[in-house]
Amino acid sequence: MIREPKSIIQFIANHYTLLKELFDWQVKNEFISREQLRNVLNDYPNDIEKPLFEYRMLVDQNGDYLLNEVVYSLFEFVLQEFRPLLPEEIEKYGYSIRSLFLRIKEGIQADKNILLDRIEALSKEINRFTNNVKSNTYSLLRESRELKANPARLGYEEKIRKARYWIENYIQPLNLILDVNHSQSICNELLAISKYANVRRFEYADEGIRLQFEKLYHQLRQVVKELNHQSVVLTNELLPLIERIKTESEYLRGFHYYLTNGRCYHEIAPPALYTPTRDNLYSPFMYENTKEYFRQFRREEDIIITEEYSEEEMWLFDKAYYKEKLERELPVDDFYQWCFEVLKEEKNACTIADYFTVIGLQFEQGYQISVASPYKEIVVSDGETELIMPHLQLKNIDV
Repeated sequence: MIREPKSIIQFIANHYTLLKELFDWQVKNEFISREQLRNVLNDYPNDIEKPLFEYRMLVDQNGDYLLNEVVYSLFEFVLQEFRPLLPEEIEKYGYSIRSLFLRIKEGIQADKNILLDRIEALSKEINRFTNNVKSNTYSLLRESRELKANPARLGYEEKIRKARYWIENYIQPLNLILDVNHSQSICNELLAISKYANVRRFEYADEGIRLQFEKLYHQLRQVVKELNHQSVVLTNELLPLIERIKTESEYLRGFHYYLTNGRCYHEIAPPALYTPTRDNLYSPFMYENTKEYFRQFRREEDIIITEEYSEEEMWLFDKAYYKEKLERELPVDDFYQWCFEVLKEEKNACTIADYFTVIGLQFEQGYQISVASPYKEIVVSDGETELIMPHLQLKNIDV
C-alpha cells in the first residue's frame, strides 16, 4: 500500500511513544520478539498493529521483528542513543571511499555523466563516514562518563576491566583511523582526495565537472577540520578520562605497577604473605570509602580544550563578473599583469591561489591568445612567492 510521505511523518509524530518503546526494546535485546510486540501493543488501540506494517515501521526478521533501518536511525539521532561502532564497521567506509576515488582517477577522461555520479557518490560516502565518526565519539564519551560516575556501583576490578575494554577495542583503533600521520588512515586518504580535487577544479576542461570538484574540495576542507576536532576529543579528553578510571585507586595503582614491572625486574620483591596488622575500631578503608561516597555527588564541569584555527575568510570567485570586466577591456596587451592588477584593486591583496583562479579565464571560448614578440616575461609576487610569467596578449577571435 502506497502512502503519502506527509502521512508517514504524521504517523511517526502521532505514535512517537509507541515507536520509542519499540526502539528501546530493540536497543536492549537487538530485536523485537512476537511476544514483546504483543505486550507493547496491549497498551495501545487494537487497530495500531496493521499501520505499523503498512507504513513499514516494522520488518519481519526470521519470525521476529526489527524497526526499519531508516526509522531506527531517526530515533538514534533524535534520542542521541548511538551504539558505539566497532572500528571494522567504520573502516568499511575507507574501502568504499578509496574504491570510488580510484574509479574517478581511472575514468577522469571517460563518460562525463558517470564521472559526475561517482563524484556525487564519493561526497555522500564521505558524509556518512563523518557522521558515524561523530556519533561514535559521542557514544564513547557518554559510556566513559557513565563508567566514571559509576551509577551501577561497579567494583574497581570490573571498572578497570571495562576501561581496558573500551581503550583496546574502540578508542585506540578509532584514533588510528583519524591519525593524519598514519599512511593507511582514512583521514590521510581524504587529504589525498582533497589535493586531487583542488587540482582538477582548475584544469578540467568541462565547467560542470570543475564545479563538482570545487564542491568536493570545499566539503573535504570542512570534513578534515571536523575529523581533527574529533581526534582532539579522543586524545585530550576520552583517553585521559579512561586512564583516570584505571588508576583512581592508590592501592590499585601500586598493584598495577607491581604486576606490570615486578615480573621484569627481579629487584622488586613480592610482598610477604603474612604481615602483622593492627586492628582499629573503624575500617582501615574508611577514608577511601568516604572519599568515594562524596565523589559521586560532586559535580564536575567537563572541559574540552580545542585548538583554535586562524582561517582566512574564504574568497569565492565570481567568474561572470571578471569575465565581463575582461571583455570590456579587450584587447588586453599583457593578460597576466592585468589579472594581477585586477585582483589587487578588488581585494587589496593578491594570493597565488586566487591569482591562478582568475587566470583560468584564458581557457574560456572566444579568445585568441598570442605571445608578445619579441618574447618578454613579467614577475608576479604576493610577498612570499614570485612567479615568472610570459607576456601574453588576449583578444576576441572575431577581431
